[in-house]
Amino acid sequence: MGSGTWRKAYGALKDSTKVGLANFNSEYKDLDIAIVKATNHMECPPKERHFRRIMFANSANRPRADVAYSICTLARRLSKTKNWIVALKTLIVIHRLLREGDGSFKDDFLSYSYRGNILQLPNFRDDSSPLAWDSSAWVRLYAFYLHERVECFGVLKYDVEADRLVKLPQASGKAHSRTRTLPCEDLLDQLPALQKLLQRLISCQV
Repeated sequence: MGSGTWRKAYGALKDSTKVGLANFNSEYKDLDIAIVKATNHMECPPKERHFRRIMFANSANRPRADVAYSICTLARRLSKTKNWIVALKTLIVIHRLLREGDGSFKDDFLSYSYRGNILQLPNFRDDSSPLAWDSSAWVRLYAFYLHERVECFGVLKYDVEADRLVKLPQASGKAHSRTRTLPCEDLLDQLPALQKLLQRLISCQV
């Protein structure tokens, strides 16, 4: 058995073991299983049904304890893995939650990130193959971008990416952006955070 095949088999075994252990967690069993399956070792995007289960657990009408548990579980998954696929899929789930979730989730995530530095991965390395090594660099850049995005949300009090998803009532042909209507003084205050976010985004282009 080649090393690549062995690693895939080992990764699948770890995933199935985590799913088995999650069955013993009666309170958050479904959420634990959804997180493991959404961020498993398979080279494919997180499955939508698993992401939707995570999204539901982080919605505004859910107890904040559920949201805190979800954030802690994703943070633990990200900090403990040495596999670039698992790390990348965990970042994708976090990115989508930030993009598609409500403001209360962003507030909770911002508060937790101040304490735990969830998205700080300067030393992440997967040296199992040349592809894994190269992909590790992009994982670090992606994590830095998401970290800067959360920081930017803390400064602006709104999410610039989610803000652009809002449709304007009139067919102006322009994307909605609160920065278009900001007074100059407020815009100058926010500009450094926006510039840092843009720099992180540009660094992800490889």
